[in-house]
Amino acid sequence: MDEVEIVEYDPYWSILFEQESTRILNALGSDRVVAIEHFGSTAVPGLAAKPIIDLMVGVHSLEAAQSLIPLLKALEYVYWRDDPRPGRMFFVKGMPPYGLRRTHHVHVVEAYGEFWERLLFHDYLRSHPEEAKRYEVLKRDLAVRFRTDREGYTKGKSAYIQIVMEKAVAAKGSKLGAAKLKEE
Repeated sequence: MDEVEIVEYDPYWSILFEQESTRILNALGSDRVVAIEHFGSTAVPGLAAKPIIDLMVGVHSLEAAQSLIPLLKALEYVYWRDDPRPGRMFFVKGMPPYGLRRTHHVHVVEAYGEFWERLLFHDYLRSHPEEAKRYEVLKRDLAVRFRTDREGYTKGKSAYIQIVMEKAVAAKGSKLGAAKLKEE
């Protein structure tokens, strides 16, 4: 059973990210990987989350990234070939045949667009603890309602994430505008 479970924030999550990102970079090589970032709820200090480390691996091209599948498989990741979300490759660590439950997700995306947008969301939550608390309440509620339905849980967050993204884009725009005014 792959249930949705929300647990209290664990500061060890950042260490798990560092360890796994090093393993991935060593396996894939810096010539193929533009950047590896910790994102999602486990990257927001103090935020309760599913205890799954999300790593975003930015690459030059998704087409060329097909060659990474066997390299990630050697690190015990399972590739979800039928992922319905376009523009990324998705890998799960910890599921059978390598384990009993998810421990890591790797999202391989081209190093522009979605890559930076996903970081914008978690950066906003990091700098707005009241917003992170609202997100946590929503996640806990959805985890109860969709305990055995990961897709339902994820869809339940989408409207809220869109609202926060609009705030994050507006805040980033106003910061850029303020910086530009200082330069003048």
